[in-house]
Amino acid sequence: MRATPVATDTPRAEGVAALWIGGRSLQIEYAWIGSGDRDAPLLIFLHEGLGSLSMWRDFPQALCTATGMRGLVYSRPGYGGSTPRAKGEKWPVDFMHRQAHELLPALLEALGIVRPAWLFGHSDGASIALLFAAEFPLRTAGVIAVAPHIFVEDQSIRSIDAARMTYRTRDLRQRLARYHDDPDSAFWGWNDIWLDPAFRDWNIEGRLPAIRCPVLAIQGVDDEYGTMAQVDALARHIRRAELAKFDACGHSPHRDQPAALTATVVDFLRRQRVSSSTTGDAR
Repeated sequence: MRATPVATDTPRAEGVAALWIGGRSLQIEYAWIGSGDRDAPLLIFLHEGLGSLSMWRDFPQALCTATGMRGLVYSRPGYGGSTPRAKGEKWPVDFMHRQAHELLPALLEALGIVRPAWLFGHSDGASIALLFAAEFPLRTAGVIAVAPHIFVEDQSIRSIDAARMTYRTRDLRQRLARYHDDPDSAFWGWNDIWLDPAFRDWNIEGRLPAIRCPVLAIQGVDDEYGTMAQVDALARHIRRAELAKFDACGHSPHRDQPAALTATVVDFLRRQRVSSSTTGDAR
């Protein structure tokens, strides 16, 4: 695996990292946000299954301002302004493992990040963050996992199946086109693998006990893509886990309840005594 940094201006991101993974060249859009202090703790944002760098909107900046941290936001391959899926390409069942074990380490290498970082993941991004923390405990300062997927639930499948009909018959494609250069790449990559019968046995509970860092898991009571069983399972397997359950909140607390989410994260980080001496990056 080889990763080569490249920085160019784009309309959607501060730069583009050129990565070479699995015999394929990938362009990954990214942006630095928050504190300009290079010794400040680093918080890396990992988006949801239909997300991208730009779909976060102003939440990462607001959270970094509230915490005094630096932020790194990027779009995974297939999303935003990053390399789209190749024609006919389908994500494998272990696609989140590959993002955690191959893509994210390559991006960190390309950007010169060598110190442990905090990970803020949403949905699929939260699962990727947990898998990274399990595989690379010395590179992970902590994880904030919002609406993580630990295993596949019937509720998730029903909602993802409904999204397929919405994409085909309503304006979801047009709305996603605001945030993705290739909305079909983003939507069908996510939708096809989640609805593949082979994916029903996907489960990461066995990896969670390897996580040694502090973890804050957040779930909305009204999440249409998962139940409280997800974060309850997480808490059973991770020694340093804390849970926050938000009433009147769906799958995206950073959109439904941004103030409450920010306050919860700020309190968690304060109690972890986050400091630049332990969680900064090399840049």
